[in-house]
Amino acid sequence: MIPGWLLIVVAVIAVVAVVGMWLSGLANRLNRLHIRTDSARINLEGALRARAGVVAALRPDLSPEAGRTTAVALRASDMDARSEVENLLLRELSDTDRRNPAFIEASTKVDLAGRFYNDAVGDTRDVRGRPVVRLFRLAGNAPLPEYYEALSAGDVGL
Repeated sequence: MIPGWLLIVVAVIAVVAVVGMWLSGLANRLNRLHIRTDSARINLEGALRARAGVVAALRPDLSPEAGRTTAVALRASDMDARSEVENLLLRELSDTDRRNPAFIEASTKVDLAGRFYNDAVGDTRDVRGRPVVRLFRLAGNAPLPEYYEALSAGDVGL
């Protein structure tokens, strides 16, 4: 016959093991979401650089402004700095520039990359907002990603 205290100890160990495995799985999911967010941010950075290159080719007089946009880092915890310089550059373009097929293609890629990035940020922030994630600090020291809020090429003329 097994003593009652031993059954309690085994039950507690089993519960702790199950909770530990669940927390480990949640931490792994959060890690994958952060990797997805970082990957989407890198793709957005590439699309923004390509569009700046198109702007510099279309309007050589705007090359310094296009260079300034790429000089500002696109960091997960400070998207506003890059958004501001991108918006300033877009406001300098004429309607003719915005109707150029190369610019339209580059801006479409930026818009799509921005949507993918913002979707990844939303998923990451949803998981990070759970009380159990905050309680057990499952996000570690990873910065909370911010949404990318810039004007689209079509919004500039409004």
